[in-house]
Amino acid sequence: MTAEAAAGAAAGGGRGRFGSVALVIGGIVSLQFGSSVAVLLFPRAGALGVVTLRLVVASLVLLIACRPRLRGHSRGDWATVLAFGVALVGMNSLFYQAIDRIPLGAAVTLEFLGPLILSVATSRRLLSLVWASLALGGVVLLGREGFDGLNVAGAGYALAAGGLWAAYILLSARTGQRFPQADGLALAMTVAAVLSLPLGIAGAGAALLNPVTIGLGAAVALMSSVLPYTLELLALRKLPASGFAVMMSLEPAAAATAGFLVLDQALGWAEIVAIGLVVIASVGAVRSASRG
Repeated sequence: MTAEAAAGAAAGGGRGRFGSVALVIGGIVSLQFGSSVAVLLFPRAGALGVVTLRLVVASLVLLIACRPRLRGHSRGDWATVLAFGVALVGMNSLFYQAIDRIPLGAAVTLEFLGPLILSVATSRRLLSLVWASLALGGVVLLGREGFDGLNVAGAGYALAAGGLWAAYILLSARTGQRFPQADGLALAMTVAAVLSLPLGIAGAGAALLNPVTIGLGAAVALMSSVLPYTLELLALRKLPASGFAVMMSLEPAAAATAGFLVLDQALGWAEIVAIGLVVIASVGAVRSASRG
C-alpha cells in the first residue's frame, strides 16, 4: 500500500469512527428526551400501555422502512432475534415501571449499573475494583442524599432493567452482525411488540385507541425506539464494543438533563455528584477492561 493510500485509509477510518460516535450521542439524546415525554403520557395510558404503544409503533415503522426478508435465515439467526426481542420488551417494561416511581436521572443511573457490572466482571484488572467502589459510592449517595424517600420498588425495577440492558448491548451487536442494515432490529422489535400487547391491553384497555394517546405514543416510539436503536445498531458495526460502552456512560447525565428540562425534576449538588461518580466509574471501568 502506498503512503497516499494508507493516509486515505486512515482518514476514512477516522471519519467512520467520528460518525459512529455522533450516531451514539444522537441516540442517547433522543432516547432520554423520549423517556421524559413518555412520563408525561403515563396518566393517559399507564406505564405498560405506553410501552406497548412505543413498541407497536416502532415495529410498524421499522417493518415498513426495512422490509426485512423472512427466508434464508438460520436457526441461530432466529434465536438471536427472539432473544433480542425478549430483552427489548423486558428492559423497556421494567424501565418504564421505574420512571413511573422515581426521577428519570435516578432510574437511568441505577439502570446503568447493569452494563457497568458486566464491564467490571469481565475485566481482570484490580483497578476495576476501584471503579466498582466509586460507582457504589455514587449509588449510595443517590439513595441516601440525592432523593429523599427513593421508592424501593422503583429502584428495584431500574436495577432489573439494567441487567437486561447489558443483554441488549450484547444482542444488538450480534444481531447487527447476522442481519443486513436494521432488518434484525425490525424483526426483534416486532417480537417485543407482540409480547407486550397482552400487558398493555390489560393495563390501559381502550385508552390505547385514543387518537391523542396514539399520536403521543408514536412520538415516544420514534424518539425512544426507532431512532436510538437504529443509530446504535449502525454504530456498533464500526465502533469497538469498548468505545460504545464509554459513550453509553453519558446516559445518566443525559437522563438527568432531560428530566430537568422536560419534567422539572430539579437536581441538587448531591444528585449531580452521585451521577458524576457513576459516569466516571463507567468510563474508567470500560477503559480498564479494554486495556486488560
